[in-house]
Amino acid sequence: MSPSQRETWFRAALLLGAVYFLIGRLFALPGDHLRAWRLAAWIVSGCAFAAHIGYEHFRVRNTARSAAAHVAVGVALGAVALAIAAMVHSLSSGSGLRPVWLLALVAWPAFTAVPAFLVAYALEAALRRVPPPDLPSPSGR
Repeated sequence: MSPSQRETWFRAALLLGAVYFLIGRLFALPGDHLRAWRLAAWIVSGCAFAAHIGYEHFRVRNTARSAAAHVAVGVALGAVALAIAAMVHSLSSGSGLRPVWLLALVAWPAFTAVPAFLVAYALEAALRRVPPPDLPSPSGR
């Protein structure tokens, strides 16, 4: 993998990690209709997840394992950002830094990245079995 390819996938993972973080923070703000907002957050996160898989498959053309790993890194970055935000919120509310927050910095990314890798790998493998669509030639024939 060339340095530019490495940089490209990592930028995408950072971007998606930021998207997951923003979804987690912004969809948690409304107090009323909590179930509807939670469902909306799941749907938007699922769309971001699918877009990342599509990007890895169609644009970057990585192997299934590489694409799944890159998607899982994006998910883990979002989870660690949410854990940091929760830790900062806990500190600002005066409860102090508890050891459980240090555990959360490892547990949240692990609990999200492992399933994300497995689902992304399965979806990537399924996408590889589907033949690419026939595109019309530029001359129109």
